[in-house]
Amino acid sequence: MKALILAAGYGTRLYPLTKKHPKALLAVAGRPILDYIVEKIARVKEISGIVVVTNDKFFPQFQEWAKKIEDKPAGSGLASNSQSHKPAARIKILNDGTRSESGRLGAIGDIHFALSKETILEDTLILGGDNLFEDGLSGFMEFAQSKRSKAIVGVYDIARPPSAGGRQQMARKYGVVKLGPAGKIIDFTEKPRQPQSSLIATCIYYIPKEKLRYFQEYLNDPGNEYDSSGSFISWLSRKEDVYGFIFKKRWYDIGDPQVYQEADRVFQMNPRCFAL
Repeated sequence: MKALILAAGYGTRLYPLTKKHPKALLAVAGRPILDYIVEKIARVKEISGIVVVTNDKFFPQFQEWAKKIEDKPAGSGLASNSQSHKPAARIKILNDGTRSESGRLGAIGDIHFALSKETILEDTLILGGDNLFEDGLSGFMEFAQSKRSKAIVGVYDIARPPSAGGRQQMARKYGVVKLGPAGKIIDFTEKPRQPQSSLIATCIYYIPKEKLRYFQEYLNDPGNEYDSSGSFISWLSRKEDVYGFIFKKRWYDIGDPQVYQEADRVFQMNPRCFAL
């Protein structure tokens, strides 16, 4: 199984913080966001390698970050797998060749680019490089394995405290999900004006190898949104069964300065919680 981290955006909503620095490498409690994500991935024993896709503008910074991880001795956090004690940070940085927001490939374009460039033909765990979450990935992966060859989406209840304080309307910024029996997605609406649920889709996906072909099929239709992973999941859920796994603990989408500042504050207060 491969892990694919999406980090090719330009983070314009976080300007000036991200004018010369990629969002995924912004410091939260003194550590890059990607450190936390990769630590979660490193604990999934099925993962044989990690691919980070970024853009040409920030490519050198990601290369430098990856080298720092590789240079860490075995057994020191990111560089080791807690179960096998072998180096887990087998990280490949991909450059999608874009230089600006206007020329970006978009989330789905970058997924397809990475799958093609690396000839990935195996089950794939896909994560947004701006997702910070307290839960580990073990429960998510166990759920995915129980559904065999079905696509799985990480889901979060944005109405539960502390992240949203019960404000269900915050869901309008995301893909809103309704779950049926056994976690099957029975409705997925991207950024609805009137959300009918407070369950939102995170950018955490398990895509079995049999379903990877759908990214090309989705991009073949010029009417589909290339920069919205949620739109892809909505499209896929209308073609076949897709399931949602609810993450119970805190989750942050680092998309604007307010959320970034809140995440930094919470992580500084609870550093051990997010390192599990």
